[in-house]
Amino acid sequence: MPVLIQTVDPGSPAQRAGIRSGDTLVSIDGNPINDVLDYRFYLTNPHIRLRLLRSGRPYEVNLRKGEYDDIGLEFETYLMDKQHTCKNKCIFCFVDQMPPGMRQSLYFKDDDSRLSFLFGNYITLTNLTEADIDRIIKMRISPVNISVHTTDPDLRVRMMKNPRAADSLAWLEKLCQAGIRVNTQLVLCPGYNDGPALERTLEDLGKLWPNLQSIACVPVGLTRYRQGLTPLEPFTQRGAAETIDIIHRFADRMEREHGERVAYPSDEFFLKAQRPVPPASYYGEFAQLENGVGLLALLEDEFTQAMEADGSTDAVADLTLITGVAAWPLLRSLADRVQQRHPGVRLQVRAIVNQFFGENITVAGLVTGGDILRQLAGRELGGGVLLPSVMLRHEQDRFLDDLTLEEFRQRIGVPVTVVENDGWELYSRMCARD
Repeated sequence: MPVLIQTVDPGSPAQRAGIRSGDTLVSIDGNPINDVLDYRFYLTNPHIRLRLLRSGRPYEVNLRKGEYDDIGLEFETYLMDKQHTCKNKCIFCFVDQMPPGMRQSLYFKDDDSRLSFLFGNYITLTNLTEADIDRIIKMRISPVNISVHTTDPDLRVRMMKNPRAADSLAWLEKLCQAGIRVNTQLVLCPGYNDGPALERTLEDLGKLWPNLQSIACVPVGLTRYRQGLTPLEPFTQRGAAETIDIIHRFADRMEREHGERVAYPSDEFFLKAQRPVPPASYYGEFAQLENGVGLLALLEDEFTQAMEADGSTDAVADLTLITGVAAWPLLRSLADRVQQRHPGVRLQVRAIVNQFFGENITVAGLVTGGDILRQLAGRELGGGVLLPSVMLRHEQDRFLDDLTLEEFRQRIGVPVTVVENDGWELYSRMCARD
C-alpha cells in the first residue's frame, strides 16, 4: 500500500535527492511499504533504492546513508497506516467500564503489534494472521508484549469473547520458538483464571523460557460503571494472598532451575493481601514496571539512594503530596523519613479516594482532577502541592476527566509541581529543591 509523503525535512537526504511533499512512497529496494515497520526495517540498508510516484508517474531515487540514519520523510500518521483496533469483548476490559462523556481517545481499544514494539503496548494476537507473525519473525521485532490471561483455550475464548482467542495462542509458541522475546500479562479475575487455572497458565508459559522473559499478574480493575457487563468481584485479602502464593511457588522453582523468577504479582496484589512489597532486588531487571510490577519498590530504592547521597539537614518546606489510596502508606513513610532528616520540612500526604471511577480503583494513575479538588477543598495545603505525573496524560496537560493542569492550578490556589515517578526527583521535590 503506497503511502503519501506529507513533508520532507529541509536539508535531508530525501530533499537533496529531489523528493517532494505530496509524492508517494511505493517501495524500498523492491519491498512494498505498508506501514512504519516496513519503512524502518528496509531503511537500515546503507544503500537504498526508493520507488515513488509523483502525480501518478513513477520515478526512482538512490540514496547513500548511515545504517540507522533517517532520510527526512514525514507521513500523515506516525504508523503510516490506521491503528489496529481490538476485536475482543473481554469481560474485564477497563475501556468498557468508562463513564460516558469523556474524550473520545479514552474509548479507543488498540490491539496493534506495531505499537507493542514501538511503545510497549500489549496485544492479544487475536487480530493477527500467520503472515503478520511471519513478518514479526522476519524483522526480528522484539520484544513483543502479549496479553495472555490464560492458556486454557476454552477459558480464553470465554473471557475474551472471541473465537480466535483459542487458536491465536499458537502464535505465542511460534514467536518464542523463532527467538522473539516476549513479555506477557495476565489480568486475573476471581473465579475465572485464578487458582488452578493460573497454575496451568504459569506452567504452560514457563515451558517457553528463555524467550518468554516475564509474566506480570495483575488483579482485575473494577469501576462503578459495570452495568450490563459480566458480573465480577474484586480480589479479597485472602484471595490475593493465595494468588501470591501460587505465583511464588512457580517463580521460586524458575529461579532455582533458571536463575530468574520470570513471574511477578503486581504491587496491587501485595497491597490487597496486606503483605509487604518485596525489596527492589526481588524484581530483577524490572521488566514489567508499566504493569505496576515493582513500581513501589523501585521508588523506595531510588528515594533511599537520594537520601543517602544528600549530606544536608537544613531543607525548609511546607508541602502537600497527593496520591492514590494504594500508594499512601509508602509515601507517608517516605515523608516521615524526610521530616526526621530535615526538621524544617513539613509534609502532608493526602490519599484521594477515587469517587469518579469507584473506590475499588486505588492507583494514583486513575485519580481525576475533580476528585482532588473536591477532597482538598477548604484544607490547608501549605506552600504548594506535589502532583504525580501519572495523574496526567502523556502530554501532561490534563487529567482523565479533561480538567486541564492550568485550570487545576488556578482552582487549587497554591503552586503545583508535577513530579515524575522517580525516587530521586521525589526526594528533591519534598525538600523544595529544583
